[in-house]
Amino acid sequence: MKTLVRHGLAVCLALTTMCTSLLLMYSGLGGPKEERRRQQQPQPQQQPQAQPQAQAQVQQPGAAGAAGPAGTSGKTPVQGSLRRPLPHAGSRLLDGYISVTDHKPLKMHCQSCALVTSSGHLLGSKQGDKIDEAECVIRMNDAPTWGYGRDVGNKTSLRVIAHSSMQRVLRHRHELLNMSQGTVFIFWGPGSYMRRDGKGLVYNHLRLMNQILPQLKVYMITRHKMIQFDDLFKRETGKDRKISNTWLSTGWFTMTIALELCDRINVYGMVPPDFCRDPSHSSVPYHYYEPLGSDECTMYISHERGRKGSHHRFITEKRVFENWARTFNIHFFQPAWKPESLTINHPEIKPVF
Repeated sequence: MKTLVRHGLAVCLALTTMCTSLLLMYSGLGGPKEERRRQQQPQPQQQPQAQPQAQAQVQQPGAAGAAGPAGTSGKTPVQGSLRRPLPHAGSRLLDGYISVTDHKPLKMHCQSCALVTSSGHLLGSKQGDKIDEAECVIRMNDAPTWGYGRDVGNKTSLRVIAHSSMQRVLRHRHELLNMSQGTVFIFWGPGSYMRRDGKGLVYNHLRLMNQILPQLKVYMITRHKMIQFDDLFKRETGKDRKISNTWLSTGWFTMTIALELCDRINVYGMVPPDFCRDPSHSSVPYHYYEPLGSDECTMYISHERGRKGSHHRFITEKRVFENWARTFNIHFFQPAWKPESLTINHPEIKPVF
């Protein structure tokens, strides 16, 4: 009971801070006068959008699967949870990700994606140029690029943000919001915070933020899609998220979204699932932009073993990602590694699209 009270107080404090940040953002942009001035300026003529091509019928990932390492079911993403895109020109509609302004689904597709984690393994990597070569660059939460471009790149096409990180994003709004031309933002959070009946506190703040900065492309994950993410975790790991006191990480949402969005995914800064078991593993900060912060492996192990309260199961999630990489076009860099081949008794079975 005390934990719930403390959590409620923390949420109220965070939301109060977000309100203050939004008001500061609004006043910094000039308030109503500035908004009227922008509305009176002539708007550039928009080019007509091309009609999307007819999409071929695809088999859902997970229609055929392979047994994987212990801790996962060995199946590829299950039917009804993910839709793996086929290579084709133009964008496609992605169900479950809707605009906070008009509730229209996200329309996006990338042939090549660089999924950039927030890991300290990226420090000194000099991977920035290679990352920026990808058609789309995906980042998480408030991970910055300014000052780290040599290692993590400067380009951002999509940023996936947890409801709990919204306050930090607003704190760095000049870089993450004001300077993000063309970036798509996808926010996720519990259904009670994201409800659209006027009682969803985070959703209300997203609406206000998008009204203040109308050029932002702000999307949210629907309640139905969040249930699919939970079901996917249970099918892939055999663990019920709620019963096991598990909070899915932003990395889980980001990797799954990337599977729907991208034809090829290059992941930067993600270690293999058994990395932290090696006594000689390197010690790096959990976030590359917090060099004096927690050690990454210490964070992973403490969350994986935690039973009281809610925890992320980082290592369990990485076992799932490792298994997906056996089937899908996923590659890992910095550190560079490949999933081990399956034994003869458990051959790899790739779904046919």
